[in-house]
Amino acid sequence: MSAPPPTSAMSPSLIVLVLSLLLGLQPVATDLYLPALPALTAGFGAPMSQAQLTLTALLLCFGLSQLVWGPLSDRFGRRPVLLVGMAAFVAAAIGSSFAPNMEQLIVWRAVQGAAMGAGVMCARAIVRDLYAPSEGARVMSKGLTGLGVIACMASPIGGLLSGVFGWRAALLALAVFGAVALAVVAWRFEESLQHKNPRALEPATLVGNWLLIARHPTFWAFALLSTTSYAGLFTFLAASSFVFIRVLGLTTTAYGLLMFSMSFTYILGTFLCRHLLPRLGLRQTVAVAGAMTLTAGTLMGVLGLMGVQSTWAILVPFWLFMLAHGVHQPCGQSGAVGPFPQAAGAASALSGFLSMAAAFLMGGWLGHSMAGFSDGAGSVLPLTNGVWFWSVLIATVAWTLVQRHGEARSRPQRLAGADSASNP
Repeated sequence: MSAPPPTSAMSPSLIVLVLSLLLGLQPVATDLYLPALPALTAGFGAPMSQAQLTLTALLLCFGLSQLVWGPLSDRFGRRPVLLVGMAAFVAAAIGSSFAPNMEQLIVWRAVQGAAMGAGVMCARAIVRDLYAPSEGARVMSKGLTGLGVIACMASPIGGLLSGVFGWRAALLALAVFGAVALAVVAWRFEESLQHKNPRALEPATLVGNWLLIARHPTFWAFALLSTTSYAGLFTFLAASSFVFIRVLGLTTTAYGLLMFSMSFTYILGTFLCRHLLPRLGLRQTVAVAGAMTLTAGTLMGVLGLMGVQSTWAILVPFWLFMLAHGVHQPCGQSGAVGPFPQAAGAASALSGFLSMAAAFLMGGWLGHSMAGFSDGAGSVLPLTNGVWFWSVLIATVAWTLVQRHGEARSRPQRLAGADSASNP
């Protein structure tokens, strides 16, 4: 990894650590908690649809909050937004672990999602603050490798804590991780935004920036790549604990190990991304990963329709999906903010919102489709058909929009308020 510009006194290794912790908030908030979801549902005597709300509410608030955090970070900087967001994340995690009923748990998870938005949004913006777009995908892939390592540990730890100490212990572990991220930001992270935009929160500036970002074809190419890829992963995350534990009969510990294998494959995908980018270029790298994704989704979908209900019929194709996901996410997340160095927070926020909106809609569909699941009863089809659907969309975006607009040749866009931002 090349060194950051002289304006940053942080070492490259510290930047990767910060990125890993901030990006890791998302898999920790989902992967560590998923093994506990069936026990949590049974403990409260709640229906499946209400249990899904603990996940979809978190993700909806995560997406919506980024639309607020983004302009705030462009105005005041990344560091103050991160400090507030991480403190709120820890408080919400503690509240979730002691929630007396499902309704309060949903509320606390929503607060946690809103707080999480500050961390993940700022992570994407920090990459654009410190690195040119050509280097951004490689740096982001390193941060997402760290995310994969965190996700690898999250699932087995979540399964172990849930199995030994109960589901509340798994939720309390989120507070520990959040506290570590807060400590690193408070003690080591230095402001990455060199020129704050004092007009970033003015209505005219907000509207002008959103419109300019939304009209940029490169933004849409990469934002939709990131959105569809994440939606495919979310489909697996939201349905897998019920499919593998209730339908296929795995223990929570075995499920945690299964999720570990998914995260490990994702890590390999981020290494594959860094291997392919200098050899094939950005667009061809995404096209190759699109072929992998479509192959994985189609294989999983066809096996499901043929009535093959086994762990391996889902696991093996999804390994290939996760390998490609490790390519799509670094390219998508860094590419969406690349044209907007003066409003990276706003561009990151809009891209993140699109991903979470898709996940929220998919979560609602899964909650309805899996409403009748019970131990030993149910189908793998909501999971396999859902992943297949998103795989087709991922490949379509990778082979069309990214190929046409994936490498903008124009100069970075000058957004509303840019002149005053450069001379605060």
